[in-house]
Amino acid sequence: MANARRFREYLKEQLRDPAFRKAYEEEGIYAELPIQIARLRTQKRLTQRALAKRLHTSQQTISRLESPRNDSLSLQTLVKLAHALGKEVKVQFV
Repeated sequence: MANARRFREYLKEQLRDPAFRKAYEEEGIYAELPIQIARLRTQKRLTQRALAKRLHTSQQTISRLESPRNDSLSLQTLVKLAHALGKEVKVQFV
């Protein structure tokens, strides 16, 4: 718990730097989408393999889509995923 508190303090300090803040926010976008994909899949009680079957792709592809290291998600892929999960995609500039 103390380590988490120290990290939060460190992060708060780092976020004062505009360049760091910009990079942090951009990375957050790439990390959030895979987390949402995995969360929706598990809420639907689907395995990666079952979702892959719905999308006519491989389990490995689904694994890559759920990886925060994957920064190549396309809008077309997100729309297909959304439909397979009974959802819609909403893109919004804020």
